[in-house]
Amino acid sequence: MKYIDLPAHVGQKHLSFYLAMEEFVARQLDESDAFFLWQVRPSVIFGRNQSLENEVNASYCRSNGIEMYRRKSGGGCVYADEQNLMLSYVTSEENVALAFNNFINMVVLVLRRLGIEATTTSHNDVLIEGRKVSGTACYCVQGHCIVHATLLYDTNMQHMLNAITPSHEKLQAKGIKSVRQRITLLRDYIPQMSIDELKDFIRQTLCSGQRQLGASELQAIEEIEQGYLKEEFINIIP
Repeated sequence: MKYIDLPAHVGQKHLSFYLAMEEFVARQLDESDAFFLWQVRPSVIFGRNQSLENEVNASYCRSNGIEMYRRKSGGGCVYADEQNLMLSYVTSEENVALAFNNFINMVVLVLRRLGIEATTTSHNDVLIEGRKVSGTACYCVQGHCIVHATLLYDTNMQHMLNAITPSHEKLQAKGIKSVRQRITLLRDYIPQMSIDELKDFIRQTLCSGQRQLGASELQAIEEIEQGYLKEEFINIIP
């Protein structure tokens, strides 16, 4: 599987750029299986069938500099920041179930090679000791499946709870405790490994070779990105 790399001079982008990058890889690159990792500033990403108004605490996000985006895959609302990893897998396998299975097995392989006993669920989540460490979503475009996932290394728990939960009742400390009981963080299992070392390990475990994107390709991605930034896309009422 080929790793899709950005040029060294390209800094951290908005979440919308990486969603567009997935689409670009699926539509334009002749790779049967491609993969890349990314991190973003604090952001909320909600599914194609979700309402921003119902799923996101927009006032909290605006007050705390948390960006809000809609993706084209289904599934639930997710909070992401620089302390967790986002994984993108683009495959020419058009069977969604097989694409999900291949990707989930890759995530489990990485964790088990780190000495962590991971399991999966029928909802395509990855668990450690019964608690969620990775959630996935998928959609198809132009003969390819795009599977993307979160992988919790660490995160801002206060933002995670408040940004995706409009209910004021859940903004109490007990709410954070409840969420913490349902999820787990990789830093608790691999305290000796930094997030950058984890990124290197994932890449070395899953990929052989790389494909670096050029200036014209970056421009094409930015053009696709504009669709994700349109207000009528973000505020679609399902």
